Amino acid sequence: MTTDLLVVGAGIAGLACACAAADAGLRVTVLEAQAHAGGRAASWNDPTTGTRVDIGPHVVSTEHRNYLSLLRRLGTDGQLTWQRAPLITLLDARGTLRMPSRRWLPPLHGLPMLPGALSRLSLADALSHTRLAWAAARTDEQALRELDAEDALAWLRGHGVRPHAIDWFWRSAVLALLNVRLEQCSAAAAMRVFRLMLGRSGWHFGFPRTGLADLVVPGCTGAVLRSGGRLLHGARVRRLLAGPQGPQAVETADGHRLAATRIVLALPPQALAEVVGASDVPALQPLATRAGYFRPAPYLSTYLWFDRPIGSERFWARAWSPQGLNTDFYDLSHIRPALHGKPSLVACNAIGPQVREDWDDARIVEQSVEEVAQFAPATRQARVLHARVHRIAQAIPQPRPGSEQLRPPVATALPRLWIAGDWTDTAVPCSMESAARSGALAAEAVLAELGRPRRLAIDPPETRGLVALLRR
Repeated sequence: MTTDLLVVGAGIAGLACACAAADAGLRVTVLEAQAHAGGRAASWNDPTTGTRVDIGPHVVSTEHRNYLSLLRRLGTDGQLTWQRAPLITLLDARGTLRMPSRRWLPPLHGLPMLPGALSRLSLADALSHTRLAWAAARTDEQALRELDAEDALAWLRGHGVRPHAIDWFWRSAVLALLNVRLEQCSAAAAMRVFRLMLGRSGWHFGFPRTGLADLVVPGCTGAVLRSGGRLLHGARVRRLLAGPQGPQAVETADGHRLAATRIVLALPPQALAEVVGASDVPALQPLATRAGYFRPAPYLSTYLWFDRPIGSERFWARAWSPQGLNTDFYDLSHIRPALHGKPSLVACNAIGPQVREDWDDARIVEQSVEEVAQFAPATRQARVLHARVHRIAQAIPQPRPGSEQLRPPVATALPRLWIAGDWTDTAVPCSMESAARSGALAAEAVLAELGRPRRLAIDPPETRGLVALLRR
């Protein structure tokens, strides 16, 4: 088989890289271990209802620059439902809060949110963020990474943030956005999120109007095939065969060898550690060790098919509590046009430490229905017609202390071997955006090695307004 580039892994990172390389005229072969493409953004039809479902609904934001650029290239950017107001609807022990989004000069855009926050926090709680906000405004990417050895809880306490503010806001935000407990989160990862909240305004969320994989997989696969390439399913790579001058082939689990002199490994860290560790190339062993440090954040997604509409909200979140299960909820009957006017289909998502691995499906469904009812009381008069629990080993790699410094670049110690994935050094949190950016960076590196340099990756968002004036 003749190929200009071999991409191992057909998740968003691998597909973004393969599509960009195919657009540049390369013949690309993509190997995927599973029977379907999309990775952690895969979609399939529920066997009972026939409804298109995902590995947990994934929210998109207007700050997902590289991901949205990929959708525009594929012509699927119109398949997103944008919610410009409210920014988010939050349920806590005291009721429901709807937080607004304003395109004001940062950080003044936070003022409309202040009344809602002060209904839950004291003035002293809110003001305890002053030192932290000053530090965040002055921090650039290099200074941010210097915080990586510290955990986020110690970092907040060190800046004087009061305990109630930590419990009400920070535990919820870090769990929802970074999928890890506050005390197990890198302060650098938390700071990256906070400084963008402080220094960016007008952003809002969007939701796929169809299966998540349908936004990316058909278009990227079509680009690869049109360039003379191919996508092979059920091709699990066991090891890399390489010499000092670069890759020579990969060996699959069933013993086949596919020759390739340029390879992008677009794999999760654990899978990459296995493939690279088995390669017996000394120069790559530090990469295998580094990849082995990352731990998966598990994910639990419960779909509930009701016999009637239970409310009008598209999306809401629950504040963190030790007893809680789900973090966020999506009523797909208000998101997907094919479900408009039909009974509610609610997807409930538990993330990281909230995943109750010792609970059976019946208990998870019962708890999820109760949590939906706490937000939408009409649920108590509804009947669940069907339920499905999806258990996913990894939503994203956990951003633990030390992980930001360990995120590797796309280039490796071996010539003509690159890596891609949301966990690589993209300067954005692990997400679909990070995966798309890493795929673009890997494609850039491939084309540069071929003497055909091209700018593909879009820079991460940076702070604006008054906050930008204070940046180092």
